Amino acid sequence: MALDTENIIEQLKGASILELNDLVKAIEDEFGVTAAAPVAAAGAAAGAEEAKSSFDVELTSAGTEKVKVIKIVKEVTGAGLLEAKKTVDGAPVVIKEGLSEDEANDLKAKLEEVGATVTLK
Repeated sequence: MALDTENIIEQLKGASILELNDLVKAIEDEFGVTAAAPVAAAGAAAGAEEAKSSFDVELTSAGTEKVKVIKIVKEVTGAGLLEAKKTVDGAPVVIKEGLSEDEANDLKAKLEEVGATVTLK
């Protein structure tokens, strides 16, 4: 039996959410499958659309001006010189956590200005 795909799609377009929900349940019961994964993916996509309120600044690479990057890391973290060097040497590493978007972008720009590669998370 060949399916009339266009007809099925037209019917689905005209269906209400309740009717689509009943259809999904009937398919799950009939074929012993679950639609949990697609529903979870849709929920994750909806959550990704929410605006972030805090950002982490991750140093991905120090680049060629490592000494300048160490100085900036020392300045923004309040760490000693040796600790700042270890942090930079450990890249990729999160330098600061929980910053506002403006603070995170400012720090990112400062680090990128001296050749570092930075990611906001």
